Amino acid sequence: MTALIIASKNAHKVDEIKASLTAAGIDLDVKSLNDLDNVPEIVEDGTTFEENAEKKARAIAKAYPNALVLADDSGLTIPALNGEPGVYSARYAGDHDDAANNRKVLEKLSTKVGFDRAAFFTTVMVLVGPDRDSLVVEGQVPGQIMESWDGQESFGYDPIFFYEPAGKTFAAMTMEEKNAVSHRGRALKKLINELPQWLA
Repeated sequence: MTALIIASKNAHKVDEIKASLTAAGIDLDVKSLNDLDNVPEIVEDGTTFEENAEKKARAIAKAYPNALVLADDSGLTIPALNGEPGVYSARYAGDHDDAANNRKVLEKLSTKVGFDRAAFFTTVMVLVGPDRDSLVVEGQVPGQIMESWDGQESFGYDPIFFYEPAGKTFAAMTMEEKNAVSHRGRALKKLINELPQWLA
């Protein structure tokens, strides 16, 4: 069976992708970075989500040339802040400090109201494999940045990202609710649609 390496150590993300593949009847031997003996160092210094995802995928594929490798990069874009935090989402106010990142966004938007608080999440997924072009898909979800935050922490910018159709923040949603509408969920849906043809 063909191996699919997901370039992530996030067990939840891996389970979500595995479940989607199974539901679509796509049979691959799914592994995560936690299952590999040799994980090369990856420098995510690209200027776009796609560049970073491609870098991750190519670095792993170089070490495991016979496998398919799926990598993704995600982030929050706020047009009123010239697209910040963008590719720097995870390290906007310090390395992977979610609370500090949220505070920085709220501070920078403190004088903004209405449309100026519009934001969107993006996920770009890149799948590479031997002797074929890479498959690139993108998912986006629009929202609004809250004016205040109760300090409750959850994943990333979820506590301050308000999703209008649900009438609540991403942090207030159940995992199922969020997966159904999230940027990663949307990118994954596109990937699953295009995968059979790409594999053939």
